[in-house]
Amino acid sequence: MTIATQNPVPGDALAEHEQKRLALAHLQDAWTEAAHDGIDGDCLAQTALFLALAELISTYGEEAAARYAENLSSRIRNGEFSVKLSRQ
Repeated sequence: MTIATQNPVPGDALAEHEQKRLALAHLQDAWTEAAHDGIDGDCLAQTALFLALAELISTYGEEAAARYAENLSSRIRNGEFSVKLSRQ
């Protein structure tokens, strides 16, 4: 399963990498605000994973989302998610 954003109308929509950059910025802002409101980081992480998986299931179906999730453990072990996010 390839999970990527598709541009419906070339030229009218943002490039995929730009959409991902903007999405990350929005999520970082929401995360910072929630943390400022006293919500624990672990709670935020679990909720974000739940919402992300629910969206993948809604978009691609349970089987495709399950296959995607099966590959996450090796990606985690390979350091793909070990990034230092800037916190404000």
